[in-house]
Amino acid sequence: MNDALAAQIRSLPCFTGIAHMAELVGGMTNRNYRVDDRSGRYVVRLGQDIPEHGVMRWHELAAARAAHAAGVSPEVVYAEPGVLVSRFIDGRTLQAQDLRAGEHLTALVPLLQRCHREIPRHLTGPVLMFWVFQVIRNYLARLHDEADGELRQRLAGFAALAPLLEQAVGPVEIVFGHNDLLAGNWIDDGQRLWLIDWDYAGFNSPLFDLANLSCNNAFDAAQDHGLLQAYFGQAPDATCMRAFLAMRCASALRETLWALVSQQVSTIGVDYRGYASDWSARLDVSRQEFEAGRRLP
Repeated sequence: MNDALAAQIRSLPCFTGIAHMAELVGGMTNRNYRVDDRSGRYVVRLGQDIPEHGVMRWHELAAARAAHAAGVSPEVVYAEPGVLVSRFIDGRTLQAQDLRAGEHLTALVPLLQRCHREIPRHLTGPVLMFWVFQVIRNYLARLHDEADGELRQRLAGFAALAPLLEQAVGPVEIVFGHNDLLAGNWIDDGQRLWLIDWDYAGFNSPLFDLANLSCNNAFDAAQDHGLLQAYFGQAPDATCMRAFLAMRCASALRETLWALVSQQVSTIGVDYRGYASDWSARLDVSRQEFEAGRRLP
């Protein structure tokens, strides 16, 4: 941590006597720090608006406060432009293999349902929507003008795929989604799970969170069926599964495009090029599965 950031954190009025500060690794759009203060332990999250990704910090703050009120996320104790301070959860950040395990799969569905149903009861004022196909359209438009011949051809393929996926999803129910269900956004404190990081939160179909959870954490076909059955209370029919596979492919497409745009705009030292390459390969598999109408062995 450099001296300027340390001084900025020490100057925050929510702290009364900082004993220790350390950077938390893993952030891809924010800088996060653990702060041990005389009054307790906290996470300080530093980040400005990122309009290219639809990240608006006033909305993240509103979602984080509502998520705490709904019993989903830790308490926000202080905020100012570019700064969000939450209570530190003493627990283990999960890995993808943890989320695929039966005990966590059983625990995360009720928490996700609470996110979808309870958070809106604690929100007031304007609230954003995260419709993945609009996000994809915006990313494609931004990338098109600066793309070289090879990438431009690839983008044309993405642009042709997106409306097919959107059509396959069909009519949707609207809930309040987290929309970024990477394993690193789940914490197990030994008693319960917590869901953190509300940069991309907004109203959406529950199928996107379910598909995003599956795609981000390499669920297999049996785990997908278990996830859908646990969430909806019944086995998925053919219509539900087709919509789920379309959302799963859309999630991979969005992640690929997110990485390509991040190469242009981010100042955080992340290998976005490698991230985009990895997700492009995973997108190819997801597309094959959507076109086949089933998960591939």
